[in-house]
Amino acid sequence: MDKLARIRELTALLGKASKAYYQEDREIMSNYDYDRLYDELAALEKKTGVVLAGSPTMEVGYEAVDELPKERHESPMLSLDKTKDVAALADFAGDHEVLMSWKLDGLTVVLTYNRGELQKAVTRGNGEIGEVITNNAKVFRNVPLAIPCTSEVVLRGEAVIRYSDFEKMNAEIPEEEARYKNPRNLCSGSVRQLNNEITARRNVYFYAFSLVRADGVDFENSRERQFQWMKSQGFDVVEYKKVTGAGVPQAVQEFADAIPQNDLPSDGLVCIYEDIAYGQSLGRTAKFPRDSIAFKWRDEIRETTLTRMEWSTSRTGLINPIAVFEPVELEGTTVSRASVHNLSIMKALKLGIGDRITVYKANMIIPQIAEDLTGSGNVEIPSVCPVCGGTTRIQKANDVESLYCTNPECQAKKIKAFTLFVSRDAMNIDGLSEMTLEKFIGNGFVKEYADLYHLDRYRDEIVQMEGFGEKSFQNLMNSLERSRHTTLPRVVYSLGIPNIGLANAKVLCREYGYDLDRLRSAGAEELSSIPGIGEVIGAGVEAYFADKEHNRWLDDLLKELDIQKEEEGGQPQTLEGMTVVITGSLEHFENRNALKAAIEARGGKVTGSVTSKTNCLVNNDLASNSSKNKKAKELGVEILSEQDFMDRFLK
Repeated sequence: MDKLARIRELTALLGKASKAYYQEDREIMSNYDYDRLYDELAALEKKTGVVLAGSPTMEVGYEAVDELPKERHESPMLSLDKTKDVAALADFAGDHEVLMSWKLDGLTVVLTYNRGELQKAVTRGNGEIGEVITNNAKVFRNVPLAIPCTSEVVLRGEAVIRYSDFEKMNAEIPEEEARYKNPRNLCSGSVRQLNNEITARRNVYFYAFSLVRADGVDFENSRERQFQWMKSQGFDVVEYKKVTGAGVPQAVQEFADAIPQNDLPSDGLVCIYEDIAYGQSLGRTAKFPRDSIAFKWRDEIRETTLTRMEWSTSRTGLINPIAVFEPVELEGTTVSRASVHNLSIMKALKLGIGDRITVYKANMIIPQIAEDLTGSGNVEIPSVCPVCGGTTRIQKANDVESLYCTNPECQAKKIKAFTLFVSRDAMNIDGLSEMTLEKFIGNGFVKEYADLYHLDRYRDEIVQMEGFGEKSFQNLMNSLERSRHTTLPRVVYSLGIPNIGLANAKVLCREYGYDLDRLRSAGAEELSSIPGIGEVIGAGVEAYFADKEHNRWLDDLLKELDIQKEEEGGQPQTLEGMTVVITGSLEHFENRNALKAAIEARGGKVTGSVTSKTNCLVNNDLASNSSKNKKAKELGVEILSEQDFMDRFLK
């Protein structure tokens, strides 16, 4: 393949990987592979002088999504040049003092304070335009809502979720494929939530790493003084060390030694000149500032032999490949297993039993396969499920191939499905662990969800089981009785419909007026038009309710339940059946999300674009020539100011 063809191939491949990682919070290749391919592309571009539009070496970050308001940064947020060579890092510092700090792995956020109060929070976005997440930033665990300085202050930092909190949240999710892949993905989704109640529950922390501006404050040309000043204002700042080039190797080693005890996800270090004026005098390239550089850990890679592949079946029938290899020491621990995630990655690696492979720990934490040195590709994809022996099927979605068990009676599916059904956010039935459910299903006590409410038929057998007795049995009966009184969103979530968590279950129930029959009969096209649902989820919901067995289980379950009517907060339903679009700045509501919540509480629906189904456009600039105003006038949709809208509908 010639150089230009390879450049085109790498640009497209890395662009797809970046979109998946930054916009969709999923991974289609490992960090190791991304870095390797990125370096190859950069070298080819330098050699040929050709850089294509969309090259990741020219683009920064991700494009802002439509669900949050967008705002242009006052100055571009550039990414950093990087190295994995300690000597190169020392050369960068030379005789100058530099500050070396953790490069935290979360979501970069810019905070603006005016008159001592948090005024605005914006994500990095693509470096030029970010997403406004002010309401969410206010519920970060450690962000000051007020600071002593009353002049305008602008600073940058990283929003992160600690490993300990990440592990706790994952431990509460019974089904493996629903668990979060890493803290960065969880943090990204948490920071960009439309509902800041969800953000608040996720324990997001903010660590300042750069002061953009603090009007009227003299920092005596010192980055360290800026850090100290941010601390004095109540901010947590990234841990740093001040060294010259001679001290860089020792500082790098000290950071590396601290990784096992570091609760904050990090993917390297940042090095910036202590002398602000000197750093700024160096200027910038098209993509990188010259006053700082990122250091990425040189992955500790070990060679070993792949001994077998294990296949793990989940409640949805997804069968995950897990590579088992001869044990090796990596970053101070012994590892012998690594998830391969899906068939596409397994095939790309050309894995084969007996092959020599190299393994590493992503961010020095998660075991991954770097490459297959033999590449025999002899791993056989199982034609039957390892749990039930049912036929398997390969399914392809978003260019990713995955393996599924097709047997609806698969024991793994049942156990995982029932584990979700009894979980806290679903039917909330205490006393039914996965192990207990496995026993009940294996003994034939439970074949469908409704059977749980008739376990009293097997009282004599259950009280004789290990771990049970009269008291445990009675506690279980009491818990089952309490669970009968529930809400429709909990029921919908408990069914285990693919991609339907509790939040999406609430969206669906609200959309259909808490009428389950309407939801069950909705088609994919109609469902996908609901904000936040989309085509994939809509198709999954339609497919679930098109299954006769699913409907039989649900009908039997409904006979056992007392579904409580959803409280509408006592608000008059003055907007019932109306569709509203909001645009422009607001004066009375803190942000669009606050107005959206008020509209939905009164029975209305808020969408992002003006169509023939829109009843009203809220815009304080009635004379604006914006595309939404033009479309509203073209379609005869009424345009109201925020005050007029409140007077008419929100009294």
